[in-house]
Amino acid sequence: LNLEKRIGKQLRNTSWLLRFEVKFYPPDPTQLHEDITRYLVCLQIRKDILSGRIPCSFVTHAILGSYLAQSELGDFDPSEHDEQGRYLSVLHFAPNQTPELLEKVCELHKQHRELTSDEADIQYLENAKKLAMYGIDLHPAKEQSGLDIMIGVSSSGLHVFRDRLRINRFAWPKILKISYKRNNYYIKIRPGEFEQYESTLGFKLANHRSAKRLWKTCVEHHTFFRLMQPEPPPRTKLFFPRFGSKFRYSGKTHYQTKMASDLIDRPAVNFRRSLSSRHLTNTTRSVDGGKLYFNHIIISFPRKKPNI
Repeated sequence: LNLEKRIGKQLRNTSWLLRFEVKFYPPDPTQLHEDITRYLVCLQIRKDILSGRIPCSFVTHAILGSYLAQSELGDFDPSEHDEQGRYLSVLHFAPNQTPELLEKVCELHKQHRELTSDEADIQYLENAKKLAMYGIDLHPAKEQSGLDIMIGVSSSGLHVFRDRLRINRFAWPKILKISYKRNNYYIKIRPGEFEQYESTLGFKLANHRSAKRLWKTCVEHHTFFRLMQPEPPPRTKLFFPRFGSKFRYSGKTHYQTKMASDLIDRPAVNFRRSLSSRHLTNTTRSVDGGKLYFNHIIISFPRKKPNI
């Protein structure tokens, strides 16, 4: 969604199903300022893993699942939790939760005794940020030869994947220009140490809209992670029409967000973790000291004090 436009103008004649998701994945999510923010990122990563967007090995599933169990269920309790890990069926942390995986998670869960929920979330993020596909927004494309690839956009730059394997990477400082024309997408690369000229790589996307979406995603990620503040919109000169897209990212950058978070001076937000198998049916919001409901979490905001 374009947050600068009314939702009704973007979703006409359709039923609305909107999801609250992370757009910019922080390079080090453990450094996020508040517990509630780290927990929301944990929920997003768990969703990415369950959907297959972030593939994991058996060992990684077990490690992440054990920290999730500690965060949601607390310490392993022999009087309530069985050795085979059947108690973990209330949690959903892997696409295929086999008995072997549940038993391994149970074994690791025992080792996290006395770890608080917030500390377990930090350990979850510490391991999740090392995954190869963490924070990468994938877009299907084709090489000029016609081979299917995926172009990924992340905080560090652009990635090219073929059959789930990364075959190329372009860091933001290496990229001089990104552009699109019709359904073609172009990346102009800075010359290397022993190269004299710039090089341009071209890719084909499904249609013009897909190429523009990829270009906008790159503009947003580059501005958010590389600039201290967004670029001001260009001035339009009278009688001279401007060709091309006028899109500019206008939100806060990563730098501005970190500066703002350092100035936060408020009590910790109270929230209650809820098990993955429980879903809240009502979605309500109260601006003045109410509660905000999501699928897996209830957030309580302190009531505003009247101005005297």
